[in-house]
Amino acid sequence: MSASSNPAPVRSQSPKHVAVVGATGAVGVEMIRVLESRNFPVASLRLLASPRSAGKKLSFRGQEITVEPLTTDSFAGIDIALFSAGGGISKEYAPHAVKAGAVVVDNSSAFRMDPKVPLIVPEINASAAASHSGILANPNCTTAITLMALYPLHGAFGVKSVIASSYQAVSGTGAQAIEELSRQVGQIASGQPVTREVYPHQIAFNVIPHVDSFLEDGYTREEMKMQFEGRRIMDLPEFTASVTCVRVPVYRAHSVALTALFVRPVSLEKAREAISAAPGIRLHDDPSNAVYPLPIECSGEDDCRVGRLRIDCALPNALSFWVSGDQLLKGAALNAVQIAELL
Repeated sequence: MSASSNPAPVRSQSPKHVAVVGATGAVGVEMIRVLESRNFPVASLRLLASPRSAGKKLSFRGQEITVEPLTTDSFAGIDIALFSAGGGISKEYAPHAVKAGAVVVDNSSAFRMDPKVPLIVPEINASAAASHSGILANPNCTTAITLMALYPLHGAFGVKSVIASSYQAVSGTGAQAIEELSRQVGQIASGQPVTREVYPHQIAFNVIPHVDSFLEDGYTREEMKMQFEGRRIMDLPEFTASVTCVRVPVYRAHSVALTALFVRPVSLEKAREAISAAPGIRLHDDPSNAVYPLPIECSGEDDCRVGRLRIDCALPNALSFWVSGDQLLKGAALNAVQIAELL
């Protein structure tokens, strides 16, 4: 993993007994790796997954740990439980973890809009973690990556709304989607018929303006998350976001093109200063030399990158920019471990 502008904190607390739910999934594997790379004080690590994944072995700090089947009794003696196994699993098993005395950091959408559950991006609203009642929520991956760039600009100019389009990697859907993209590329290259199982249309050499299920107003659930979750994280109840989410044939790392409207007059100099001073986001902005954020370069990086900064030519007090980030890290595993660090 690359160096980060938000390094692991110096440890002073006692080691914790940690469980990872969904340990064999893409995010679960990253959670284990991030716990190790950030030197999280782990006294013991319990890896939990579905019965079909039980018995697999995963490495942590040079030791092989056997994955156990998830049950309601899996959390005895656990201090912190990192969940990344889908909303249904979180709703069913998180209460059992809390009852057993664990604090849950949940990566699903199950609790994000629950007013009793803090929704946290540590670089933005770390103080909200102090008011938890046993469960803390990780935001949607696209929302988290977007806010890493937007929040420093909000501090400088006061954001009102955004218009955005996302370019979301197939790994956001899961391992089967990665396999589907690879298979389709091979089929096309060899002149074979293209088969599909995960997406409603061919994803190889194509883009699909459809992420999550559609709502009655024509937006998808994914698209509305940026508005609703953004309001909670930034403590801006009037914040609005008009978003089009698009699945693209990229394996890993999401990108978002944004036009943000602000209360106060904007300047590129102040915008660059605000981003350069913020943790977890890197200014990568020299378009005359073809320097701008690329998902292929953000893959495996802790920090997000922002570039293509410009004064918007159509709207007053507006900036347009492009942000990329690894949705398995800042959009999921890294952010969850950072929340655990706050505990």
